[in-house]
Amino acid sequence: MTEAIRRLLARGRSSRGVLVLGGSALGNFARAVDDDEAARTTARAWERGLRWFDTAPHYGLGLSERRLGAELRRHPPGEFVVSTKVGRLLVPNPAPARWDTDGFAVPGDLRRRWDFTPSGVERSLEESLSRLGLDAVDIAYVHDPDQAWPGAAREGLASLARLKQAGVVRAVGIGTNATDGLAGVIRDGLVDVVMLANRYSLLDHTGLEPVLTPAREAGVAVVAAGVFATGLLATARPTPGATYEYGPAGAGVVERANRIASVCERHGVELPAVALAFPLLHPAVVAVAVGMRSPGEVDDNLRRFETGIPDGVWRDLVTEGLIESGTVPER
Repeated sequence: MTEAIRRLLARGRSSRGVLVLGGSALGNFARAVDDDEAARTTARAWERGLRWFDTAPHYGLGLSERRLGAELRRHPPGEFVVSTKVGRLLVPNPAPARWDTDGFAVPGDLRRRWDFTPSGVERSLEESLSRLGLDAVDIAYVHDPDQAWPGAAREGLASLARLKQAGVVRAVGIGTNATDGLAGVIRDGLVDVVMLANRYSLLDHTGLEPVLTPAREAGVAVVAAGVFATGLLATARPTPGATYEYGPAGAGVVERANRIASVCERHGVELPAVALAFPLLHPAVVAVAVGMRSPGEVDDNLRRFETGIPDGVWRDLVTEGLIESGTVPER
């Protein structure tokens, strides 16, 4: 693990590890949050001791960065960790729409344009700093390069490497839902950290061998995001209309989530608490990022994060074939 990441972890750590406030909800992902509620959420997160905050231009066409920056500007930079992302420039929409068409409840007066070139990455970071009202960010991720074109990841990382060398950012990485190609990027020493969304959770272990194993071998840190499987694992039992992978959850995955919930109940713990704890069993995972859109969600997620999970939970989940044995270290 790089020294920069070690220092950031020390700064962002709470009593049981590192819980990151993910900023997509602050950008009105899926539904709107008013400015006052967003401000109370970020203030509550700080009050409760959260010190690592993640955002991106993509989240609400810059809204998440502006809202998060309003809180962080109130505190000395050395007291928190902030990460943002590059790869999508925000430019005027030649055909302004009433609403954004990429999942965020914001006006569609801007659009996203892929750009992983040195000038595009530098411009993206400058504009993010302006929205945040900060002089620097700690981590810059290349965001979803797999959705752009082949080679976009390495192009973006080469651009970020120049900014890291210039001291503009402390650490660089990739933030993505995809696992293809990450092992090579990790082994070639191009990243300090990977934010892996939805590919290492109670319901999806596909990130284990192609990402977590090489990351551990190379000393690259992993931040696990999407640990609630975009909603299905966010409640003690799956609720009617629960979502999985950004869409309606199918009967099979709901049934599996219910079986996991039954194991949790036998041991007196909640499913969301186990979902938060699971990724941190792997030594490559240094933090878990969760979107939060209200002070109540901040309180709930901290309570869950600080819950001690009995070893019997992991043992029973393995025995019943609900998680792979290789995901749980021997005690």
